[in-house]
Amino acid sequence: MNHEPTGEQFVLTRGDATATITEVAAAVRAFSVGGVDVVQPYAAGSTPPFASGIILMPWPNRVADGRWSLDGATQQLDLTEPAKNNAIHGLLRFTGYRVLERTQESITLGAQVFPQHGYPFHLETSVRYELVDNGLSVTHDVRNLSEAKAPVGIGAHPFLTIGDVPTQELVLTVHASTYFDVDARLLPHGELPVDGTRYDLRAGARVGDLDLDTAFGGVVPQDGAVATLRAPDGREVSLVQDEDHPYVQVFTTPIFPRLDGPGLAIAIEPMTAAPDALNSGLGLHWVDGGDSWNVGWGIRYAGFHEGE
Repeated sequence: MNHEPTGEQFVLTRGDATATITEVAAAVRAFSVGGVDVVQPYAAGSTPPFASGIILMPWPNRVADGRWSLDGATQQLDLTEPAKNNAIHGLLRFTGYRVLERTQESITLGAQVFPQHGYPFHLETSVRYELVDNGLSVTHDVRNLSEAKAPVGIGAHPFLTIGDVPTQELVLTVHASTYFDVDARLLPHGELPVDGTRYDLRAGARVGDLDLDTAFGGVVPQDGAVATLRAPDGREVSLVQDEDHPYVQVFTTPIFPRLDGPGLAIAIEPMTAAPDALNSGLGLHWVDGGDSWNVGWGIRYAGFHEGE
């Protein structure tokens, strides 16, 4: 019997790349290439710190007061971020996924969102992780088992790194032209141009100089990458997103419980919908009863092998 807080640990291998996916929240707990971490790992005996690596379903980010309106009727979600009076990161954060398919290089995990107060819809969802050349490909499928249209947003919460370089020395580039201004509860009250602000990361900025918990819009991928961490020696780790992911969140924390002790870490989070999308509608996708929706993103690395 598995007694880890995140359930069974599924290890994928391809060449010198290794990824560990967890049963709980279908999270990426670790991902390395040639022994160098490209996802910030955390201890197997820990729950995911700062939601590290988890799947965010059926909404990413926050819902103000856990409250939104459906056909004129107020819906009240559980307040899972009580300090800020918000509902955060969806409904599957502590759900165990079941294995649908598994190979040495890939795994597909599935779970259901059952109708409940605040979200009266029944969804069947799966996520497929596959190690590919120079990265990890992630594909989501959502099927609406309800009769009524269901609002859906999808996200994930990976902390990216280049493990043999101090995180503060990495340079972050984000290919986005807008950012969401937020209040003290981290709720958006405007989408503004990044031009002339500290949020303009299109030319790159040293991670050690950043303090962010910020959603970005106006995403224009460069060579498929939405955001990239670059080491001084030229190695890169990038987040790639398909066209159904027009938003990305960047979050830094100086107290991530790394395996070598608390330290700086940076999450770069793909999102199909904006913060508080159940209220604003920004990026929210309505899935008809009986229909499915498929989206994808991934983590890509470059320069880790000779000749790349």
